[in-house]
Amino acid sequence: SGAAVSEVEVDCLTGDSRTVRSDVILGFGNSLNPQLDAGQIEGAFTQGVGLFNLEEVIWGGGEMQWVKPGQCYTRGPRDYKIPSFDDMPTEFCVSQLAGHPNQSEGALYKSRAVGEPPLFLGCSVYWANHMAIMEARKANGKPATYFQVGSPMSTERIRMAMGDDIADAFENQGGLNRPAISLAS
Repeated sequence: SGAAVSEVEVDCLTGDSRTVRSDVILGFGNSLNPQLDAGQIEGAFTQGVGLFNLEEVIWGGGEMQWVKPGQCYTRGPRDYKIPSFDDMPTEFCVSQLAGHPNQSEGALYKSRAVGEPPLFLGCSVYWANHMAIMEARKANGKPATYFQVGSPMSTERIRMAMGDDIADAFENQGGLNRPAISLAS
């Protein structure tokens, strides 16, 4: 079990988000190799950031008429954005909760697995972006009530959720709040 908290900066004009700081604390019993466990935590957290904020799965049909219906367009890193060095928090603090050994029978040296739990802690960046959007919406005169932003929290989705005059111009166009495109001359 563990917890994470993240701080982000969001550009209200472009929707670009930068993770300033993330603090992760995880308890997994007696560590067999603390440096290896810290690397596992950082890697899984980064994958979680990608899952909740970057990696959009695009299927054909509906709004995506350029993709064959039923076909997955984003089948690999060539077709979707995976986390890069720039997506890492500027300040990244990882702590291991000590003094809580695994009491399960058969646990190797009273340790626990490290791999999957920090993956879901990457959602702290998603929720930090959500809170930043809420503050921008308040500044734009929108009520501080529930609003929905899908995952992944892409730059486009952040921008369209700001609730300003530019975003409002596209609000009722349906779908993913993208501007309508007309090829008619």
